[in-house]
Amino acid sequence: MKYDLVIFGGGTSGIAAAYIASKHGLNTLLVEKTDVLGGSITQGLVVPSMKVNSESINTEFFSDLKVFADKYSARHTYLDNNDAWFNPELLKIVLDIMLENVKCNVLFSCEPLTIYYNQSLEYFECVISHKILSLHIDTSYIIDATASGKIFKLLNCDFQKQEENFQSPSLRFIMSNIDIKIFADWILKFDTNRDVTTVEYTDNQIYLSTACTWDSSRNWALAPIFKKAVDDGVLEYEDTAYFQVFSIPKMPDALAFNCPRIILEDYEDINDPFVYSRALKQGRERIYRLSIFCKKYLKGFKNAYISHISDMLGQRESYRVKCKETMTIDNILSDEKPENIALSCDYPIDIHTNKNNTDVLNYTKRNYYLPVDALISDKYNNLYAVGRILSADFKSQSAFRTQISCFSMGEAAAKDILKKIN
Repeated sequence: MKYDLVIFGGGTSGIAAAYIASKHGLNTLLVEKTDVLGGSITQGLVVPSMKVNSESINTEFFSDLKVFADKYSARHTYLDNNDAWFNPELLKIVLDIMLENVKCNVLFSCEPLTIYYNQSLEYFECVISHKILSLHIDTSYIIDATASGKIFKLLNCDFQKQEENFQSPSLRFIMSNIDIKIFADWILKFDTNRDVTTVEYTDNQIYLSTACTWDSSRNWALAPIFKKAVDDGVLEYEDTAYFQVFSIPKMPDALAFNCPRIILEDYEDINDPFVYSRALKQGRERIYRLSIFCKKYLKGFKNAYISHISDMLGQRESYRVKCKETMTIDNILSDEKPENIALSCDYPIDIHTNKNNTDVLNYTKRNYYLPVDALISDKYNNLYAVGRILSADFKSQSAFRTQISCFSMGEAAAKDILKKIN
């Protein structure tokens, strides 16, 4: 089988690349190792998507996604500000339909085994594994959207030097059967800081958001309650590292939890399989304690229960590849504007650490830009990297890793390939 483009990884950047490439006429194959598309936005329960100022650069997929999501009641615009509050379960259906609509070929439960580059004919020969079967695929272009740089590794490409520090991961979950009205009325009075706690009554549902972390740079209203839970032995101190909840469209009795944070030891690498496995177990233990905390200390949670635990660890970084250009923190803090722009963004430098009072949330107060060359391999002109593995240093990656930016990365790579083919 021969394709114009094969995309490995059906997460946020991979689905955008596959959709745009197929919509504009490329014979495209999307290879996903699990049974579901969407990655962090579906399996990872990362809702809502964080708002960024995109200047409408490579946002065609995001615009189409919102239209499709609205058809299936899978999206909400919160407080007329964030228009990317998605329902992760319904979005699994929406993404299947979107790719079917543009006639994109999708293979689930498949992973690459070997990839060879035919130098004389300038195409890739791929062997893909499906359980005990193997498929042989040829393609002119590859986009690595694996979130780990697996294709770059198979092709012996170079990676960025790993930093000594790492972003702490999270493991998200959902609790259901909450009396949202009781909780909303209580938290709105308990926390008067509207930069932290907000409530909206719309579309026959109550939407809300609130938070509390162990960083003392802000006066968190919930902090005394968390301290009491630690003193009572209900929570461990590290369970209080990060707590944030969001409502979910069409789940009127449920809340999505952006927590718990997984606490790593100094210099531990979350990409190490033993560290990764331990982190998953730690996360599920913390989820249980947090659920007991909510039922005991928060109004409206008396009959609530854990209904979903993320199928994947929420990694904020992994291995970063080397491309024709590498983004640095200096690029973000400057006013430079590259010629061939993949995306624009104004999301802050956002680093989650493993220690109290050491998180970094540095707003740049300006738009900054990612060049397409930060997505093209320095070894192969027809190999691209999108998502959190983009060619960037540690700090700048923390600003580009959000879902909306990943949509634009995937779209930018697909459109660059379209220009080369056409």
